[in-house]
Amino acid sequence: MFYTIIGTDSANSLQQRLAVRPQHLQRLEALQQEGRLLLAGPFPAIDSNDPGPAGFSGSLIVAEFDSLEAATAWADADPYVTEGVFAEVVIKPFKKVLPA
Repeated sequence: MFYTIIGTDSANSLQQRLAVRPQHLQRLEALQQEGRLLLAGPFPAIDSNDPGPAGFSGSLIVAEFDSLEAATAWADADPYVTEGVFAEVVIKPFKKVLPA
């Protein structure tokens, strides 16, 4: 089943986000190579593809896991969580309808 992982950034976390981004991307690329990643990306803090110093307000990941517990364990081990980029993480089951 798919699960959404919605992370909300901590205040002033842009530098920490940039510092651990390579490790975060490596984990997402592993999900992609396993055919489990539907989509992933950040929420720019302003209406721009490149928000510069405004940074990001959080991120969305939609990926396939065996259970809510597995999705939670994956999220809990992500560098954006362990290194304090995310202040909060919400994980919910997700049913993909479109595109088919």
